[in-house]
Amino acid sequence: MDFHPASSPTPPHEEHPWTEKYLHHLVSISGLSENTVAAYAHDLRDFASFLTQHSAGLDQVSEDSLVLYLIFLRRQGLGNRSVARRLSSLRSFYDFLRQEGQIQDNPARLLDSPKLPQLLPRVLTEPEAAALLARPDPNTKLGARDRTILELMYAAGLRVSEVCTLRPLDFDSQAGYLRVMGKGHKERILPVHAAAQTQLSTYLASWRPLFSPKTEAMFLNRSGTGLSRQGLWKMIAKRAAQARIQGHISPHTIRHTYATHLLAGGADLRSVQLLLGHADIGTTQIYTHVDISRLREIHQRYHPRSRSKQS
Repeated sequence: MDFHPASSPTPPHEEHPWTEKYLHHLVSISGLSENTVAAYAHDLRDFASFLTQHSAGLDQVSEDSLVLYLIFLRRQGLGNRSVARRLSSLRSFYDFLRQEGQIQDNPARLLDSPKLPQLLPRVLTEPEAAALLARPDPNTKLGARDRTILELMYAAGLRVSEVCTLRPLDFDSQAGYLRVMGKGHKERILPVHAAAQTQLSTYLASWRPLFSPKTEAMFLNRSGTGLSRQGLWKMIAKRAAQARIQGHISPHTIRHTYATHLLAGGADLRSVQLLLGHADIGTTQIYTHVDISRLREIHQRYHPRSRSKQS
Protein backbone atom coordinates (compact mmCIF):
# COMPACT_ATOMS: atom_id res chain seq x y z
CA MET A 1 0.00 0.00 0.00
CA ASP A 2 1.31 3.46 -0.93
CA PHE A 3 1.87 6.23 1.58
CA HIS A 4 -0.29 9.30 1.67
CA PRO A 5 2.27 12.06 1.08
CA ALA A 6 2.60 14.71 3.74
CA SER A 7 2.22 18.32 2.79
CA SER A 8 5.77 19.16 3.85
CA PRO A 9 7.88 16.18 4.92
CA THR A 10 10.77 17.09 7.19
CA PRO A 11 14.21 16.69 5.56
CA PRO A 12 16.20 13.88 7.20
CA HIS A 13 18.83 16.26 8.60
CA GLU A 14 16.22 18.33 10.48
CA GLU A 15 14.58 17.26 13.75
CA HIS A 16 10.79 17.26 13.60
CA PRO A 17 9.25 19.47 16.35
CA TRP A 18 7.27 16.47 17.59
CA THR A 19 10.44 14.45 17.96
CA GLU A 20 12.21 17.25 19.81
CA LYS A 21 9.30 17.61 22.22
CA TYR A 22 9.11 13.87 22.81
CA LEU A 23 12.84 13.49 23.49
CA HIS A 24 12.70 16.44 25.87
CA HIS A 25 9.83 14.71 27.66
CA LEU A 26 11.88 11.52 28.03
CA VAL A 27 14.72 13.44 29.65
CA SER A 28 12.89 15.98 31.81
CA ILE A 29 9.72 14.10 32.80
CA SER A 30 10.44 10.39 32.46
CA GLY A 31 14.03 10.80 33.65
CA LEU A 32 15.45 8.19 31.29
CA SER A 33 19.20 7.77 30.93
CA GLU A 34 21.17 9.38 28.13
CA ASN A 35 21.79 6.01 26.49
CA THR A 36 18.08 5.15 26.51
CA VAL A 37 17.07 8.52 25.08
CA ALA A 38 19.77 8.21 22.42
CA ALA A 39 18.32 4.84 21.40
CA TYR A 40 14.82 6.35 21.07
CA ALA A 41 16.25 9.25 19.05
CA HIS A 42 18.05 6.86 16.70
CA ASP A 43 14.90 4.83 16.10
CA LEU A 44 12.76 7.89 15.41
CA ARG A 45 15.30 9.43 13.05
CA ASP A 46 15.59 6.18 11.14
CA PHE A 47 11.81 6.04 10.77
CA ALA A 48 11.64 9.71 9.73
CA SER A 49 14.30 9.06 7.09
CA PHE A 50 12.27 6.13 5.77
CA LEU A 51 9.17 8.32 5.56
CA THR A 52 11.06 11.08 3.76
CA GLN A 53 12.21 8.63 1.10
CA HIS A 54 8.52 7.90 0.48
CA SER A 55 7.48 11.58 0.51
CA ALA A 56 5.67 11.13 3.80
CA GLY A 57 5.86 12.77 7.21
CA LEU A 58 5.37 11.86 10.85
CA ASP A 59 1.97 13.58 10.88
CA GLN A 60 0.38 11.26 8.30
CA VAL A 61 1.45 7.79 9.45
CA SER A 62 -1.09 4.99 9.34
CA GLU A 63 -1.01 1.41 10.50
CA ASP A 64 -0.36 0.35 6.89
CA SER A 65 2.67 2.61 6.56
CA LEU A 66 4.06 1.18 9.79
CA VAL A 67 3.63 -2.34 8.42
CA LEU A 68 5.58 -1.29 5.32
CA TYR A 69 8.33 0.07 7.55
CA LEU A 70 8.53 -3.21 9.46
CA ILE A 71 8.77 -5.09 6.16
CA PHE A 72 11.56 -2.71 5.13
CA LEU A 73 13.44 -3.45 8.37
CA ARG A 74 13.12 -7.18 7.73
CA ARG A 75 14.54 -6.75 4.23
CA GLN A 76 17.44 -4.85 5.80
CA GLY A 77 18.25 -7.97 7.77
CA LEU A 78 17.09 -6.87 11.23
CA GLY A 79 16.13 -9.66 13.59
CA ASN A 80 13.08 -10.00 15.83
CA ARG A 81 14.64 -8.24 18.78
CA SER A 82 15.69 -5.16 16.77
CA VAL A 83 12.36 -4.93 14.98
CA ALA A 84 10.50 -5.26 18.28
CA ARG A 85 12.56 -2.44 19.76
CA ARG A 86 11.85 -0.14 16.79
CA LEU A 87 8.13 -0.86 17.04
CA SER A 88 8.17 -0.26 20.79
CA SER A 89 9.86 3.11 20.24
CA LEU A 90 7.26 4.15 17.67
CA ARG A 91 4.36 2.93 19.81
CA SER A 92 5.63 5.00 22.73
CA PHE A 93 6.23 8.04 20.51
CA TYR A 94 2.75 8.03 18.99
CA ASP A 95 1.12 7.35 22.34
CA PHE A 96 2.83 10.50 23.62
CA LEU A 97 1.50 12.46 20.63
CA ARG A 98 -2.01 11.13 21.30
CA GLN A 99 -1.83 12.23 24.93
CA GLU A 100 -0.59 15.65 23.79
CA GLY A 101 -3.57 15.99 21.45
CA GLN A 102 -1.45 16.04 18.28
CA ILE A 103 -3.13 12.92 16.87
CA GLN A 104 -6.41 11.16 17.59
CA ASP A 105 -5.20 7.56 17.63
CA ASN A 106 -1.93 5.67 17.96
CA PRO A 107 -1.28 3.96 14.58
CA ALA A 108 1.07 1.44 16.24
CA ARG A 109 -1.40 0.45 18.97
CA LEU A 110 -2.72 -2.73 17.33
CA LEU A 111 0.49 -3.95 15.73
CA ASP A 112 1.94 -7.10 17.30
CA SER A 113 5.61 -7.21 18.17
CA PRO A 114 7.66 -10.13 16.82
CA LYS A 115 7.80 -13.10 19.15
CA LEU A 116 11.03 -13.13 21.09
CA PRO A 117 12.68 -16.18 22.62
CA GLN A 118 12.62 -16.23 26.41
CA LEU A 119 16.29 -15.80 27.17
CA LEU A 120 16.95 -17.19 30.61
CA PRO A 121 19.49 -15.22 32.62
CA ARG A 122 22.85 -16.73 33.51
CA VAL A 123 22.81 -17.44 37.23
CA LEU A 124 25.73 -18.32 39.47
CA THR A 125 25.40 -21.25 41.83
CA GLU A 126 25.93 -20.50 45.51
CA PRO A 127 29.47 -22.02 45.43
CA GLU A 128 30.29 -19.93 42.32
CA ALA A 129 29.02 -16.75 44.00
CA ALA A 130 31.09 -17.52 47.09
CA ALA A 131 34.17 -18.16 44.94
CA LEU A 132 33.71 -14.88 43.07
CA LEU A 133 33.37 -12.85 46.25
CA ALA A 134 36.37 -14.53 47.85
CA ARG A 135 38.69 -13.94 44.91
CA PRO A 136 39.80 -10.30 45.56
CA ASP A 137 42.44 -9.95 48.27
CA PRO A 138 40.88 -7.67 50.95
CA ASN A 139 44.36 -6.78 52.25
CA THR A 140 45.22 -4.74 49.16
CA LYS A 141 43.74 -1.44 47.99
CA LEU A 142 42.23 -2.71 44.75
CA GLY A 143 41.33 -6.04 46.29
CA ALA A 144 39.42 -4.33 49.12
CA ARG A 145 37.58 -2.13 46.61
CA ASP A 146 36.66 -5.06 44.35
CA ARG A 147 35.60 -7.26 47.26
CA THR A 148 33.36 -4.48 48.56
CA ILE A 149 31.76 -3.92 45.16
CA LEU A 150 31.06 -7.63 44.66
CA GLU A 151 29.69 -8.00 48.19
CA LEU A 152 27.33 -5.05 47.67
CA MET A 153 26.15 -6.20 44.25
CA TYR A 154 25.36 -9.65 45.58
CA ALA A 155 23.85 -8.24 48.79
CA ALA A 156 21.58 -5.69 47.09
CA GLY A 157 21.24 -6.65 43.41
CA LEU A 158 22.67 -3.37 42.17
CA ARG A 159 22.80 -2.30 38.53
CA VAL A 160 26.08 -1.08 37.00
CA SER A 161 24.87 2.53 36.94
CA GLU A 162 23.78 2.28 40.57
CA VAL A 163 27.20 1.08 41.70
CA CYS A 164 28.98 3.83 39.78
CA THR A 165 26.79 6.61 41.21
CA LEU A 166 26.98 5.55 44.87
CA ARG A 167 28.49 8.02 47.34
CA PRO A 168 29.77 7.37 50.86
CA LEU A 169 26.82 9.30 52.31
CA ASP A 170 24.44 6.83 50.67
CA PHE A 171 25.42 4.22 53.24
CA ASP A 172 23.78 4.35 56.68
CA SER A 173 26.11 2.23 58.77
CA GLN A 174 23.92 2.52 61.87
CA ALA A 175 20.74 1.22 60.24
CA GLY A 176 22.49 -1.01 57.70
CA TYR A 177 20.76 0.53 54.68
CA LEU A 178 21.96 1.71 51.29
CA ARG A 179 20.28 4.54 49.38
CA VAL A 180 20.31 3.82 45.65
CA MET A 181 19.29 5.99 42.72
CA GLY A 182 17.81 3.67 40.10
CA LYS A 183 16.36 4.06 36.61
CA GLY A 184 14.32 7.17 36.02
CA HIS A 185 15.95 8.82 39.06
CA LYS A 186 13.81 6.65 41.34
CA GLU A 187 15.30 6.28 44.79
CA ARG A 188 15.03 3.11 46.83
CA ILE A 189 16.37 2.13 50.23
CA LEU A 190 17.94 -1.33 50.38
CA PRO A 191 18.89 -3.45 53.38
CA VAL A 192 22.47 -4.74 53.45
CA HIS A 193 23.41 -7.85 55.39
CA ALA A 194 26.01 -7.77 58.19
CA ALA A 195 28.95 -9.14 56.17
CA ALA A 196 28.49 -6.54 53.42
CA GLN A 197 28.06 -3.78 56.03
CA THR A 198 31.35 -4.70 57.66
CA GLN A 199 33.16 -4.89 54.33
CA LEU A 200 31.79 -1.51 53.21
CA SER A 201 32.54 0.22 56.53
CA THR A 202 36.13 -1.03 56.43
CA TYR A 203 36.56 0.05 52.82
CA LEU A 204 35.22 3.56 53.47
CA ALA A 205 37.28 4.09 56.62
CA SER A 206 40.58 2.43 55.69
CA TRP A 207 40.90 1.90 51.94
CA ARG A 208 39.00 4.60 50.05
CA PRO A 209 41.23 7.42 51.42
CA LEU A 210 44.25 5.64 49.89
CA PHE A 211 42.83 6.32 46.40
CA SER A 212 43.29 10.08 47.02
CA PRO A 213 39.64 10.85 46.17
CA LYS A 214 39.02 13.61 43.63
CA THR A 215 35.27 13.00 43.53
CA GLU A 216 32.38 12.06 45.81
CA ALA A 217 31.99 8.64 44.16
CA MET A 218 32.11 5.75 46.58
CA PHE A 219 34.21 3.54 44.31
CA LEU A 220 37.29 5.03 42.69
CA ASN A 221 39.87 4.07 40.11
CA ARG A 222 43.63 4.39 40.47
CA SER A 223 43.43 8.08 39.54
CA GLY A 224 41.04 8.85 42.37
CA THR A 225 38.07 9.53 40.08
CA GLY A 226 34.85 7.55 39.90
CA LEU A 227 35.00 3.98 38.63
CA SER A 228 33.42 3.86 35.16
CA ARG A 229 30.89 1.37 33.83
CA GLN A 230 33.55 -0.09 31.57
CA GLY A 231 35.95 -0.38 34.49
CA LEU A 232 33.34 -2.25 36.51
CA TRP A 233 32.63 -4.68 33.65
CA LYS A 234 36.34 -5.40 33.23
CA MET A 235 36.83 -5.93 36.95
CA ILE A 236 34.01 -8.47 37.18
CA ALA A 237 35.22 -10.35 34.11
CA LYS A 238 38.73 -10.44 35.56
CA ARG A 239 37.61 -11.71 38.98
CA ALA A 240 35.32 -14.31 37.43
CA ALA A 241 38.20 -15.63 35.33
CA GLN A 242 40.42 -15.77 38.42
CA ALA A 243 37.69 -17.73 40.23
CA ARG A 244 37.61 -20.15 37.25
CA ILE A 245 33.92 -19.56 36.63
CA GLN A 246 32.93 -20.80 33.19
CA GLY A 247 30.88 -18.78 30.73
CA HIS A 248 30.28 -15.07 30.26
CA ILE A 249 29.89 -13.25 33.56
CA SER A 250 28.64 -9.66 33.60
CA PRO A 251 27.45 -7.25 36.29
CA HIS A 252 23.89 -8.24 35.42
CA THR A 253 24.78 -11.87 36.13
CA ILE A 254 25.29 -10.92 39.77
CA ARG A 255 21.96 -9.07 39.80
CA HIS A 256 20.24 -12.15 38.34
CA THR A 257 21.96 -14.32 40.92
CA TYR A 258 20.83 -12.05 43.76
CA ALA A 259 17.18 -12.26 42.69
CA THR A 260 17.30 -15.99 42.04
CA HIS A 261 18.88 -16.83 45.38
CA LEU A 262 16.31 -14.67 47.20
CA LEU A 263 13.45 -16.55 45.56
CA ALA A 264 15.12 -19.87 46.26
CA GLY A 265 15.35 -18.87 49.91
CA GLY A 266 11.61 -18.23 50.11
CA ALA A 267 11.23 -14.53 49.22
CA ASP A 268 7.99 -13.59 47.48
CA LEU A 269 8.00 -12.13 43.98
CA ARG A 270 6.56 -8.77 45.02
CA SER A 271 9.33 -8.21 47.57
CA VAL A 272 12.00 -9.10 45.01
CA GLN A 273 10.38 -6.67 42.56
CA LEU A 274 10.68 -3.84 45.09
CA LEU A 275 14.27 -4.74 45.96
CA LEU A 276 15.30 -4.80 42.29
CA GLY A 277 13.46 -1.55 41.51
CA HIS A 278 11.38 -3.06 38.71
CA ALA A 279 8.42 -0.90 37.69
CA ASP A 280 6.56 -3.94 36.32
CA ILE A 281 6.38 -7.25 38.15
CA GLY A 282 6.37 -8.95 34.75
CA THR A 283 10.06 -8.05 34.48
CA THR A 284 10.72 -9.83 37.77
CA GLN A 285 8.86 -12.97 36.72
CA ILE A 286 11.74 -14.09 34.49
CA TYR A 287 13.47 -15.26 37.67
CA THR A 288 10.72 -17.70 38.61
CA HIS A 289 11.96 -20.34 36.15
CA VAL A 290 15.12 -21.04 38.09
CA ASP A 291 13.39 -22.50 41.09
CA ILE A 292 11.06 -24.87 39.28
CA SER A 293 12.77 -27.89 40.84
CA ARG A 294 12.02 -26.50 44.30
CA LEU A 295 8.39 -25.86 43.37
CA ARG A 296 8.08 -29.39 42.02
CA GLU A 297 9.46 -30.77 45.27
CA ILE A 298 6.96 -28.72 47.29
CA HIS A 299 4.12 -29.84 45.04
CA GLN A 300 5.04 -33.49 45.38
CA ARG A 301 5.42 -33.16 49.12
CA TYR A 302 2.20 -31.30 49.91
CA HIS A 303 -0.34 -31.98 47.15
CA PRO A 304 -2.67 -34.78 48.35
CA ARG A 305 -2.61 -36.64 45.03
CA SER A 306 1.19 -36.54 44.94
CA ARG A 307 1.41 -37.77 48.55
CA SER A 308 -0.91 -40.64 47.82
CA LYS A 309 1.36 -41.88 45.02
CA GLN A 310 4.39 -41.84 47.33
CA SER A 311 2.69 -43.85 50.07
